[in-house]
Amino acid sequence: MKNFDWTSFTLKILVKASLSDIYNSWTKSAEIERWFLKDATFTDAEGNKINKDEQVKKGYSYKWIWHLYDDVATGKITEANGLDFIQFTFEGECLVDVKLSVQKDYVLVELTQKNIPTDDNSKQHIRLGCHNGWSFYLINLKSIYEGGLDLRGKDPDFKPMLNS
Repeated sequence: MKNFDWTSFTLKILVKASLSDIYNSWTKSAEIERWFLKDATFTDAEGNKINKDEQVKKGYSYKWIWHLYDDVATGKITEANGLDFIQFTFEGECLVDVKLSVQKDYVLVELTQKNIPTDDNSKQHIRLGCHNGWSFYLINLKSIYEGGLDLRGKDPDFKPMLNS
């Protein structure tokens, strides 16, 4: 029996949309806020806030805020090729790779989170917690870009739920 890998995981989903739309969904504040975040602020290498419709580039930083949670995530964009790949730091020194490829009429979104520490807290909150979180948000990405329905819970009277 194979040992469970606590250091990384990969999730895949097909989205019926254009490659450029899905790339923008990860690289423009205005788009990432449609399916993932309450507020996404990106700054360039000099610390200047970029426009919400501008694509991020390698070396940019981010500050992310979710609906219903006070947590603020910060990190760096470590790769962004302008077409089909973005990588960013997440939850400390973890890396998230988002690879996009066209498969018939779909875009295959392949998300890998790696470099996850193996202490008990990281196993629970990063490996298992992020796997659950990314699973939901990738489904919401599909829902938004295929039909426009936002599955996120935004009412503070109802948390935590599967969709919050």
